[in-house]
Amino acid sequence: MPHPDAPESLPLPAKNTLRRELRRRRRALTAREQRAASTALCRRLKTLPELLRARRVSLYLPVGGEIDPLPLLPWLYRRGVSVYLPVLRPLSANSLWFVAYRPGTPMVKNRFGIREPAVAFGARRANRLPAWALDTLIVPLVGFDEHANRMGMGGGFYDRTLAFMRRRGPKPTLIGVAHACQQASELPVEPWDIPLTAIATDTAVVRPRKRQAAD
Repeated sequence: MPHPDAPESLPLPAKNTLRRELRRRRRALTAREQRAASTALCRRLKTLPELLRARRVSLYLPVGGEIDPLPLLPWLYRRGVSVYLPVLRPLSANSLWFVAYRPGTPMVKNRFGIREPAVAFGARRANRLPAWALDTLIVPLVGFDEHANRMGMGGGFYDRTLAFMRRRGPKPTLIGVAHACQQASELPVEPWDIPLTAIATDTAVVRPRKRQAAD
């Protein structure tokens, strides 16, 4: 359900314009700014209780100016955490597998030009987990607001893959990550959006505002 104070849905042209602007902001960062932001983000992530207790974590490989969570890898491996990457699920529309990412994992480029574990590797059940079996997902985003609402790329991959979170059963923690410059004043909440546990940036951690009890 949308938050009672959430804005109404933006018309699609307005939403696309906002998405382009937020993507432009992150691409405008210099390589030095990107590295500094990544370092600050990962330092902040290491303090989150949801990540400190996780044993199975999904990261992502950044593209298009996305903030880079990969400096977390040595820290995660040292702690014995199993790391997974999202992979476009074959023969399925806009949904994801989560496939083991470790030294020696064979990598290929998917149809969007993003590197991911090879399909044959991911097809072996021992090399992948369903999303519900993960403890924490580190999720990229295009934009966010002060209520921890998320704007994605528009393909709906995570929302479709995580639709099970509306039902009873095991649920992973979802942590969105972004550059601070990707914050928008307010984002629409769609009925199909999956709420995040928190959003971490290079400068802050944003958590959803608790709903006020009715008088």
